[in-house]
Amino acid sequence: MSAYTTDPVPQHAAPRPVTRRRRVVVTAVVLTILAVEVVLGAPSLADALNQLRTPHWGWVVAAVVAEVVSMGGYARMQRRLLRAAGTRLSVRRHVALAYAAHSLSVTLPGGPLFSTRYNFQQMRRYGASAAVASWCIALSGILSSAALVLIGIVGGIVAGGGGSWARLVAYLAAAVAVAVGVRVVAQHPQWLIRPVERVLTRLNRVRGRRAAQLRERITALVDQISAVRIRPADFGVAAVLAVLNWLLDALCLWMCCRAVGAEGITLTELVIAYCAGMAAASIPIVPGGLGVVDGALILGLVTGGIATSDAIAGVVLYRLISFGFIITAGWIVWLLVRHLQRADTGATV
Repeated sequence: MSAYTTDPVPQHAAPRPVTRRRRVVVTAVVLTILAVEVVLGAPSLADALNQLRTPHWGWVVAAVVAEVVSMGGYARMQRRLLRAAGTRLSVRRHVALAYAAHSLSVTLPGGPLFSTRYNFQQMRRYGASAAVASWCIALSGILSSAALVLIGIVGGIVAGGGGSWARLVAYLAAAVAVAVGVRVVAQHPQWLIRPVERVLTRLNRVRGRRAAQLRERITALVDQISAVRIRPADFGVAAVLAVLNWLLDALCLWMCCRAVGAEGITLTELVIAYCAGMAAASIPIVPGGLGVVDGALILGLVTGGIATSDAIAGVVLYRLISFGFIITAGWIVWLLVRHLQRADTGATV
């Protein structure tokens, strides 16, 4: 297909920077909302800052430990999946990968794309095939998202009272059905050949590309994935680690609230507030969900019974640990890994 078109196009025509303009507008709206919140909540904010000056350091240390263990849980989940696919790596490498990829994901515009690419490249460097790396990244993402949804559902039903246990059983049965479905599809990926081929064929038509050798590429990828055989025990352990990853992060939030003297909220209500905040984090308006996640967490905690100043102080401390501390550590790990890999490349040349 020719790179040029026969339609007359003015020489001065240029694409409008819609994306950049949209980002500027969204950023301005978020900053305006934050400014209004600061003005309206100035007294509560002042009280929160006073509480942050004298936290209970025992709870702060415990919160840091919970967050570090939470990151380790996610790293071990990916390690378990990759190990089930036949690629064995040390825990140290998986933890380093988790920290670096997480930092890329939450601090860069379009971070999830950079994070996925980095994960894929590192797994390939460590010996995983393209199919296994893609399979591991996709399955870990599915397990992590499903775990957060399950925690939110269980928390919501438990908070609703004992009369909802029948619904809880129904949701758990649905979650088990989804998990079994994912495992069955992972064991029989050839079932996806025809649907995926249809979707990619239509996309290629829209993009004006030929579909030659499309089926051969899909079949080759599926053949590689078909060689992956994950045992029920490995899948179960990975699912438990995905749940623990979120619960330990929520525990960090609870410990931060305790560190600033916040009282009056149950663990169930805190988990619901936490899930609301993490759901807000899935909307990539600004890197790290700054302002969006914090607002959702504070609102959830206040609704659960915590005083506004306590909620602000607890969330600020939680974000200093889960965002500031973990992200800083992640970028340091990224720089170290990059330096070591460049040194190894130079040594082999």
